[in-house]
Amino acid sequence: MANPFENADGTYLVLVNEEGQYSLWPGFIDVPSGWTVVHEQKGREACLDYIQSHWSDMRPNSLKTVENV
Repeated sequence: MANPFENADGTYLVLVNEEGQYSLWPGFIDVPSGWTVVHEQKGREACLDYIQSHWSDMRPNSLKTVENV
């Protein structure tokens, strides 16, 4: 079976967790606990573009909080 995260023709969601980390997620797989959909189901490239334009600081939120104290 092909990797569902690598399917160029698949549809995906963009998820984010409480740490502000993003994930490209296949649209046919249930969203895991602790993750929230932030971008509707679209093609892989559209979702990757969304992640690239919205996730500019790769540090987890907990680290950002500590560093800003």
